[in-house]
Amino acid sequence: MARNKQPILKRCKTLGISPTVMGLSKETKRNPKKGRQKPSEYAKQLTEKQKVKFIYGVLEAQFRRYYEKASRMEGKTGENLLTLIERRLDNVVFRLGFAYTRREARQLTSHAHFTVNGKKVNIPSYLVEPGDVIAVAEKSRSSAKFKALLEDNGSVVTPKWLEREKDSFEGKVVAMPSRDDIDYEVEEQLIVELYSR
Repeated sequence: MARNKQPILKRCKTLGISPTVMGLSKETKRNPKKGRQKPSEYAKQLTEKQKVKFIYGVLEAQFRRYYEKASRMEGKTGENLLTLIERRLDNVVFRLGFAYTRREARQLTSHAHFTVNGKKVNIPSYLVEPGDVIAVAEKSRSSAKFKALLEDNGSVVTPKWLEREKDSFEGKVVAMPSRDDIDYEVEEQLIVELYSR
């Protein structure tokens, strides 16, 4: 399995996103480089694509498949792309507060710590549907990791398309995510333009 080993803070600065989007509270203190030229249209499009890929931890081939699937769906391709990626199981685990970062959520998911509708799922790219119940597996509930997460649950803000009761090890997908649920700045139309070349 391919892994991205780039430093998170350095990559966030390059892509112009806040480290809080990645689940980090540490801000970088470096000054932006001066004297750079205005980025070309292609550079802007590429940066937007790399930003989304980096936030969700998706590699190019898989991201391309998401784009192709989004283009076949009804509605705006850019919004469809973002909602498809937002529905990934590792992202849902992160959004429900079962992990501190998306990277941690991906690792916990691949180690089969979660169930979807009572069945163990160890595929981080599994796409959830409305009505799915995501829960911490019975064997994992007694671990110190999940007990600490349960105690720290008050700081987690779940989006309106997900539902989780306080002090519980499970959450439910109540609706499909919409464009308004994306909590970072992205111009998805630039990604569509890049792939439409």
